[in-house]
Amino acid sequence: MGNNLKGVERFLKALNREEPDRVPIWELIIDRPVIKSLYGDISYADVVEILDLDGITAGEDVKMREIEKGKFVCEWGITWGITEFGVVYPLKGPIKSKKDLIDYQPPDPDADYRLNTLEEYIDRFKGEKAIVLLSHDAFEFSHYLVGGMANLFRLYYKDPEAAHTLAEKIVEYKSRVIERAIKAGADVILSGDDYADKNGPLVSPRMFKIFIMPYLKRVVDTAKRYGKPFIKHTDGKIWKILDMIVATGIDGLHPIEPCAGMDILKVKRMYGDRICVIGNIDCSYVLPLMSPNDVEEVVKETIAKVAPGGGYILSSSNSIHPGVKPENFLVMIKAAKRYGRYPISEELIREYGKRNFYSKIFKF
Repeated sequence: MGNNLKGVERFLKALNREEPDRVPIWELIIDRPVIKSLYGDISYADVVEILDLDGITAGEDVKMREIEKGKFVCEWGITWGITEFGVVYPLKGPIKSKKDLIDYQPPDPDADYRLNTLEEYIDRFKGEKAIVLLSHDAFEFSHYLVGGMANLFRLYYKDPEAAHTLAEKIVEYKSRVIERAIKAGADVILSGDDYADKNGPLVSPRMFKIFIMPYLKRVVDTAKRYGKPFIKHTDGKIWKILDMIVATGIDGLHPIEPCAGMDILKVKRMYGDRICVIGNIDCSYVLPLMSPNDVEEVVKETIAKVAPGGGYILSSSNSIHPGVKPENFLVMIKAAKRYGRYPISEELIREYGKRNFYSKIFKF
């Protein structure tokens, strides 16, 4: 089969667990230092076009005001810091008491500027590339708003009703933005909340089932009402909660981190009849530190293991962050296009299907 599909067709076929003409390629985020090193002062959208990626990610637009050098407050009332590379991170939230929580109202999901970036990408790429809205469920914004995970977990134990009240407010906002995005032309919806680190989930499976899973299902159901596929992004070692994540009805799982002990072949064998697997090209060690040849070997092995039969989208194991060698990023894309053509080479499958490159660098 020739490479004759458009990126959006390729992407959606993979999410539907079918074989397109080749393995789709996409990145959740490509940070500015990598872009600048490769191409100078151009946009993320320009990079997607230059590299002929199959999807592009748009977050919702949120106004920020600087309160002092390097500190900003967003419409949610969350205070953010910013790294030298332009990556923002939460510092404190506006909810300090039960009264704050009861009185709290999220920003206006219908603000006319909320989808400016998404609409720009739709105007430029609709019908050519998959337009992915990066949204959220309730977990991350809950801990942002109350000033950290420790405070949120305290709510889970001491005032579960308040925790649910907060989650309801967040998920109502997020569901409305998702509806608007779909009506505007988004092809795929994604939740970016992280539930785990490399050691395991941040909450017990029981707490996940009570406080997180219902709100993930709400945003998944919102997308499904409009016939749009849903990708769940979460970092970390998620084996203990993966059954519940898949049970919400997601269509794809990203990024399946090898450094956290997530074996993408095992994930596909267990859940490949229900979800597309996405990612797994390690960005913690391989893309930042290893040689271009090593990167190509990892790409070949990953394609040989999980691309046959469809249901795989190739990306890094998180994002193209400032530590990634730009040349390794390019090698990853070139190798994916060369070796990801369907039908996947039987010789490649025989030679690489039983290898385990990551076992040499990650010990579990």
